Formats: sequence, structure tokens, C-alpha cells
Amino acid sequence: MPPLDFRKPRLFVDAALVPDATVALERDQSNYLGNVLRLSAGETILVFNGRDGEWQASISGRKRPDSLEIMTQTRPQDRLPDLAYVFAPLKHARLDYVVQKAVEMGASSLQPVLTRFTQVSRVNGERMRANVIEAAEQCGILCIAGVAEPVPLDRYLGGRKEGRLLVFCDEAAEVTNPLRALSGEPTAADGIDILIGPEGGFAEEERAMLLRQPRTLRLSLGPRILRADTAGVAALALVQAALGDWTAGGS
Repeated sequence: MPPLDFRKPRLFVDAALVPDATVALERDQSNYLGNVLRLSAGETILVFNGRDGEWQASISGRKRPDSLEIMTQTRPQDRLPDLAYVFAPLKHARLDYVVQKAVEMGASSLQPVLTRFTQVSRVNGERMRANVIEAAEQCGILCIAGVAEPVPLDRYLGGRKEGRLLVFCDEAAEVTNPLRALSGEPTAADGIDILIGPEGGFAEEERAMLLRQPRTLRLSLGPRILRADTAGVAALALVQAALGDWTAGGS
């Protein structure tokens, strides 16, 4: 796998990437390249679209960048592990943080769920998708995580595939070694769902419903109560270390 180039700016473009193609820049992209990064015609950046890998592109435009000329591929398209981050939405900046960190940690899809104690019932999906793209641009990620519309917890559970592992992070679980518990899972070939509840925790009826799910691992994240956004990062790190793409044998 070619090494990542952390020096060149990276930009997501919603267009096919093939040699010698011309891709028109959106107004905010033109402003970012020309006024923020102070780049001009002839300079190169890296672009990706989530489908065709990463490409080197040359900036075109007289007074300001207005298009990109696609040159050569620098990295082929890869894929993320089948890892869904399922979470009760948070407010404003903390929701932005959760989305960005989930993408950085390798989540392939984001699913907001509404629980009894969820504080936020409406989610700005467009803002979530913008945060997904920004995180992917900054972290060298080639895939764009999917963003689903919020659904009630019971509806989400009713639509899950039975073969998927549900990692249910619960502050009421017995305090055990979470990495050891995850390492005891024989396989996650059918995918993993990591569920993080709201700041008020799960209601008892929700906890009972979760424990009736097939292939459920009720997991403690240690002896301290974590904030919901912190718990998400901790859980993603544990799962990636035990079952994900942080190890050569990850699924």
C-alpha cells in the first residue's frame, strides 16, 4: 500500500476520477483552496470521492481556483471494516465531535437512535455528512461513512441482521476487562454494531430489550462513568484493537 502523503491538502469531490478528467470546484472549495490555503493554478492537491481511490490533481483557474485536472492515482480504493457506530444524538458541538471521531476511528456507518432519555430528537443530517467528509479529508481516509436518519431504538433493533455482533456499552454492567471480553468473541465476520446510549443511560426496559438481541456483548468501559462522547471513542478503540482493522487478523 502506498504511504500517505500528509503534506498535500486533500479534497473530497463528488465526481468520477479518471486520468485527464476536469472537475469543477464548488464555491466553498474554490475559496478554501485560493483564500485559505493560498494555492494557485498549477499547484497540486490530492482528491478522492469514496469510490475511485485517491488521485493527484492540478489546480486550474485564472483569478481563483475554479477546476481541477485529474492526473494520476496515488492510492487505490480501500474499504472500511463493517463497523456501525450507533448512538443517541448529543447537542451541537458534542455531536460534531462524536461524528468526526467515529470517522477517524474507522466507522463505516453512523446510525443515530432515539432512546427514552435521549436529549436531542432532531439531527441535522447534512451537518453530520459535512463532518464525515471533513474528517475523512483530514485523516487520509478514502471511504465516506454512511449517515442514516435517526430512528427509535426498538425500530433499529427490529431491523438488525441477526449475525452481526452488538456491542452494547452499559455503565450498569459488571466491571470486567473489556478488551478480554471482546477478545473472547470468535468472529465478527458479519459486522459489528457499537451502541452508545444517552447521557442519562438506558431505561430498564431498553436494557432488557437489548439483552434479548442475538449475539449481544454487554460491555463495561471501566470503573469510571464516561461522558457519552468519550465512551464512543473508548468503545471504538477497544473494538478496533480486539476485532477490527488495528490487527492483521481483523475482520
